[in-house]
Amino acid sequence: MNFEQWRHYLRGLAFETFKKPVRAIEEYRLALKHNPGFVQAALYLGYLHAARGEYDEAEDNFLIGLRLKPNADVYFNLGFIRDKAGRKEQAVEAFREAVRLKPTLDRAWYGMGLALGALGRHQEAAQALEEAGRLQPMNGHAWYALGMAYHHAHQPEKVKEVALHMVRFDPAMTRQLIKEAERADLAHLVQDLQL
Repeated sequence: MNFEQWRHYLRGLAFETFKKPVRAIEEYRLALKHNPGFVQAALYLGYLHAARGEYDEAEDNFLIGLRLKPNADVYFNLGFIRDKAGRKEQAVEAFREAVRLKPTLDRAWYGMGLALGALGRHQEAAQALEEAGRLQPMNGHAWYALGMAYHHAHQPEKVKEVALHMVRFDPAMTRQLIKEAERADLAHLVQDLQL
C-alpha cells in the first residue's frame, strides 16, 4: 500500500472541508505524484480546478481520470468544462460519450442540446433535448431549450406542442418561450401571467 498517496489524499479532503482549495489542490497533486494511477485524486483536482474556472487544468485532470477509468459522469464533467471554455464542438463529443456509456444521463443530453444549439445545429439540438425532456418530463429549462431549438429549426407546430406540455408544470418558462419564440398566438395559454 502506498501510504504517501493516502496521506496527501486525506490531507486534500481535509483542506477541502475547511474551504482551502489551493492547499487541497497541492495535496491532491502530491497524491497523484506518488501514484499516477490514483483516479480519485485526479478527479478531485478536476473538480477543484473547474470550480475555480481553471478549465484547461480541469480538463487535463478529467482526461487523466478517464484514461484510467472511463465513466459517463466524468465525460459529462469534461463536456461541461469544455462548454464553459467555449469549445462547443469538443463539449458535444464529451457529452455524446457520456450518453453512450449511460443513456439515462439527462444532464448530458441537456448539455449536448445546448452546445449543439450554440453551434447553430438546431435540429440535432432538438433531438438531444427531446431525450432530456423524455428523461425529465417536468424540467422547465430542458423543455424551454427544446422549444427554442424547434423555433430556430423553423418548426412552429413543435414549438406549440412544447408550450402545451410545459404550461402544465411551468407557466413562467412557458411565458418566456412564447415571448422569445415570438408566438403571441399562444399567449392565451398563460393569459393570467404578464407577457
